[in-house]
Amino acid sequence: MRALAEIAPDVLVCRARLYTTSTTVIRHGNRALLVDPALEPTELGDLASTMAELGLTVAAGLATHAHYDHLLWHPGLGDPPRWASAATVEITRAHRADLLGQLGPVPEWLATGFGRVTAVTGTDAATPGTVVDLDWSGEPTQLVIHDAHAPGHTAVWLPRPRVLLAGDMLSDLELPLPQETGLAAYSAGLDVLLPWVEQAAVLVPGHGHPTLDPMRRWLADRTYLDAVLAGGDPDDARRAGEDMEVTHQANLALARVG
Repeated sequence: MRALAEIAPDVLVCRARLYTTSTTVIRHGNRALLVDPALEPTELGDLASTMAELGLTVAAGLATHAHYDHLLWHPGLGDPPRWASAATVEITRAHRADLLGQLGPVPEWLATGFGRVTAVTGTDAATPGTVVDLDWSGEPTQLVIHDAHAPGHTAVWLPRPRVLLAGDMLSDLELPLPQETGLAAYSAGLDVLLPWVEQAAVLVPGHGHPTLDPMRRWLADRTYLDAVLAGGDPDDARRAGEDMEVTHQANLALARVG
C-alpha cells in the first residue's frame, strides 16, 4: 500500500523514496487522473493496490515531461489513455531506449509500459505559455506548457481546489535544473508560471514537498536564477542537498558560456 495524503479536496499525493518524487492522484468520484506515477517497481505495484483498495479506476494518466522518472506505469493501473505534451511525446519516442536505460534493469512489465504517451490535443505547436484544457471527464484541469526544465514541460492547474502541480520546478529540495533547455528558457518558464503560482493555495513539486506558500517557492527560484544570470554565486540552502552543489556549479558554468 502507498500512503496517499489529501493535500486539497480530492487531490492526493505520495512521495517515492528515491528523489522524493511526487505522484499525484486527482479524484473524481470513483475515477482518477494519475500524474507522474513513481518510482520503484515495488512502489508502483503498491500504488496500483492502493488505487484498487480505494475503489478508484484510473481514467487517464499524465506525464509532465520526458524524463525517465515521469514516464512510468504499472499494469495494475489499467490501460487508460496516457497523455503528455506533443514535445514530450516526440522526445520520448525518439529517445525511449536511452530513457528506459537510465532506470537500469527493470521487470518486463515496466519496460512494456514505459513511455506509452499520446499528445494532448492542442499542444502540437504549443509555444511557451500555451494553456490547454485536459478533457478527461473529471475535475476541470488545465495544462500550462513551457520549456523551462525540459521542452514541453507541463504544469497542471486545478482551478477549483487551486492546486498547481509544478512538475520538476519550484522544489524545496532541488535547485533550478536548466541544463536541457538553457537559462533563458528556464527564466521565461518561471514567468509563465507566475500567474498560476499567485492564485495557488497549494503547490506540489515533482521532487520535494507540497507547500501552502507557493510564492515563496517561486521567489526562491527567481532569486537564485537572477543571481546566476547576473554572474553571482548565490547562497541557497538547497545547495546542501544531495548532488545539488554539482547542479549549482553546472548552472554557473552555463551562465558563463551564455
